[in-house]
Amino acid sequence: MLHVRSLVTCVPRALAGSLAGSCLADRCLWDRFHAQLRPGSAPTFDWFFGYEQVQGLLLPLLQEARAAGPLRVLDVGCGTSGLCTGLYTSSPHPVDVLGVDFSPVAVAHMNSLLEGSQGQTPLCPGHPASRLHFMQADAQNLGPVAASGSFQLVLDKGTWDAVARGGLPGAYRLLSECLRVLSPQGTLIQFSDEDPDVRLPCLEQGSRGCNVTVQELGPFRGITYFAYLVQGAH
Repeated sequence: MLHVRSLVTCVPRALAGSLAGSCLADRCLWDRFHAQLRPGSAPTFDWFFGYEQVQGLLLPLLQEARAAGPLRVLDVGCGTSGLCTGLYTSSPHPVDVLGVDFSPVAVAHMNSLLEGSQGQTPLCPGHPASRLHFMQADAQNLGPVAASGSFQLVLDKGTWDAVARGGLPGAYRLLSECLRVLSPQGTLIQFSDEDPDVRLPCLEQGSRGCNVTVQELGPFRGITYFAYLVQGAH
């Protein structure tokens, strides 16, 4: 069973109700959601938890990775999360971060945040060589975004959970695309509150030949989360 409880945590009650009763794979739903959160809200909005709670997991992976230039990081279904911006502004290692989302409303908001429009101060990189971009794209079809093996780190915070609400075939297409654009020595991380007894068999089936492990995170606001790491894709 797909867990939905943390997908509606800290969301205004009326909107939370509409999310819980809707197909979370519907782009129009997210367009409305991001549009309603923007006025008077914080610059970013995070499902589950923010960058600060997982930087202890992410930064060692970046340090261990080997790349000729900035490490390429892809955040699929980034929404208006602070995960991309946190990496960009806080990582002491040079990173080239791309956030993709199928909602043009979310992408426009994050681009305005990056550029410092709407009265905001432009974001400053934690390393002078770091870069940050946002692009509208379907995470189930990343062909227009990147060639195979392009990223050393691929992040999915709740995107599998949302896509799977529309059916597991879509979730497996998402996983396949994430593994396709992952470099041979790279790491895919899925963040979720779904129990390992449910998620691990799906990941092992969809990523044969890869090493799949899980780390427990939290609890945050009383909820235990998991980081599912998929490594060794070829």
